[in-house]
Amino acid sequence: MHKLANDYKAAYQDYKEINKDHLKKLDWYILNKFLKVFFFSIFLFAVIAVVIDGSEKTDDFVRSGFSASEIFTHYYIGFIPHIIALLFPLFVFIAVIFFTSKMAGQTEIIAILASGTSYNRWLRPYLIGGVFLGLFLWISNLYFIPKANIIRGSFEAAYVDSHSSYNALIQGSTDIYFKVDSFTYAGIYGYDTAAKRGNNFFIYKVQGDKVIYNLRAETILWDTAAKQWLLAEVIVRRVFNNREQLNYISFTNQQFGFLPIDLEKDKYTKDKLTTPQLIKQIKLEAIRGSEVLNELKIERYRRDATPITVLLLTLIGAIIAGHKVRGGSGSHLALGFIIAAVFIITDRFSTIFSTKGNLPPLLAAWIPNIIFVWVVYYLYKKAAK
Repeated sequence: MHKLANDYKAAYQDYKEINKDHLKKLDWYILNKFLKVFFFSIFLFAVIAVVIDGSEKTDDFVRSGFSASEIFTHYYIGFIPHIIALLFPLFVFIAVIFFTSKMAGQTEIIAILASGTSYNRWLRPYLIGGVFLGLFLWISNLYFIPKANIIRGSFEAAYVDSHSSYNALIQGSTDIYFKVDSFTYAGIYGYDTAAKRGNNFFIYKVQGDKVIYNLRAETILWDTAAKQWLLAEVIVRRVFNNREQLNYISFTNQQFGFLPIDLEKDKYTKDKLTTPQLIKQIKLEAIRGSEVLNELKIERYRRDATPITVLLLTLIGAIIAGHKVRGGSGSHLALGFIIAAVFIITDRFSTIFSTKGNLPPLLAAWIPNIIFVWVVYYLYKKAAK
């Protein structure tokens, strides 16, 4: 009897070891398929994107005078990471649906679950893959994608946007009004970002509801040697309790709380900044009361939200494609594209309501994820296990 119990215990231990080894192989099997399909689809899409973009920008490339290798190093080395990061979650979703649907069509998933593997255990490699790719995207968004956007943005600003009639119209308004700090306001008429020069500059400081300092100058010019602003035909007015002081100065150098780069209307600014730089810029723009503050905040919060999106879309794709249906991969992909479209529309609407309305940027960046957490929960509960 004792010998029989020992034999049973040994057999059970052997079964556990075999089952453990089987589950490890299952993890690697699914992860291998997941990553291979994902990176292949991203590579294929990058090639297609380069071909399409190249055909649209042929005139711009000719205008730049760069050779083919210089175009790659001055533009495409920045464009490719940008377009991949932009559609990264979508391609994770498509990759999961594609290979999982193939597995379901070949009854592999049925065999896995019939072998005693639980539904949650089957989902584990998808969870691992989603976390891995989400972290990869998060780290890339922190430092590497912004550096790539510097290359892309610099080329487009110099050779694409500068020759666009639409952008020329937008940039035609060169009057600038801004808040320097919590009690200082400034404005420049006819500012030229290339020459770093403007006319009719004014700056004033307030204390409570009273103006205590006012400076006006005919011209303002950035002195690259002195790293200061050069003012001409300056009138300075200081207001005290019971008197005021008025001074005239022909030329003077002044340091203010803004630099030429702060006056440039660059639509790529938020994309070029690494996350630490973006946080610093948000604090600065908050002090100035900038109108682009919400756009910067949404970009900041979205860099944290998008990796979670990758994980959610991975789980949604696995649950949807994990059961065999009539129509195979086609029906799974169709449903996947509908869900992706809903996600993108939700994301666009929340962004618009934040930049043009009163929706808090943090909520705007996370609304799609909040909604799709419930989608994951619903699909998981309804899934045939």
